[in-house]
Amino acid sequence: MRLFFSCLFLVSFFNVFSQEETKPEIKPVVKIDSLYREDQFYVLVVYNAIMKGPDGIKQDRFSAGLSVGFLRDMPINKDRTFALATGLGLSYKNYYQNMTITGTKDAPVYNVVDYNDINKNKFYGYSVDLPVELRWRNSTYESYKFWRIYGGMKFSYVMFDKSVFNGDGQTVKIKNNPDFNKFQYGVYLSAGFNTWNLYAYYGLNSLFKSSARTPTEEVDIRTMNLGMIFYIL
Repeated sequence: MRLFFSCLFLVSFFNVFSQEETKPEIKPVVKIDSLYREDQFYVLVVYNAIMKGPDGIKQDRFSAGLSVGFLRDMPINKDRTFALATGLGLSYKNYYQNMTITGTKDAPVYNVVDYNDINKNKFYGYSVDLPVELRWRNSTYESYKFWRIYGGMKFSYVMFDKSVFNGDGQTVKIKNNPDFNKFQYGVYLSAGFNTWNLYAYYGLNSLFKSSARTPTEEVDIRTMNLGMIFYIL
């Protein structure tokens, strides 16, 4: 009988001990992609500044630009901190200034006038963009927040352009002016952290062909775009 109670006590002790044991936590397996790319959609908002043009040309209102597009990332080093990228985008740009475009589409006339003679004066265009850039970033496959410096060239083809002049008792609208340069290109740089990045672009060729002239000189307008670019994975 004593042996029976001793065995029963031992069985109860081991049963209580086994209930106090905790099962090991099973953690989900995280698959790490060491061959990541920073393929990105982008949204660009800029101010369009005229840096060079006919004597007396000025801007009196905010000239805005908006671009959207996609960039394909191609890393070129083992750590994937350097890369090349190219993509495709669409842009809208307008320029409020005091160089009027009157006459007709086949015979446009260019004059720099006083603002007192203008109610409204601008030209704008829509283009397809092809950016090609060299990239540096300190990103890793574990973090989507990082510092970046991207720079390169952008080539644009203007699909549609229009000028609007209202003043001096007349309104003149000219679409697809043959004096506009359809093919435009320039250099740009963007830098920042995570989604927020500063952006600057300088056009290397004129917005107008050499055939566009005021009474005294060629209409050689070069522009700079300054603003913010937002990258979205």
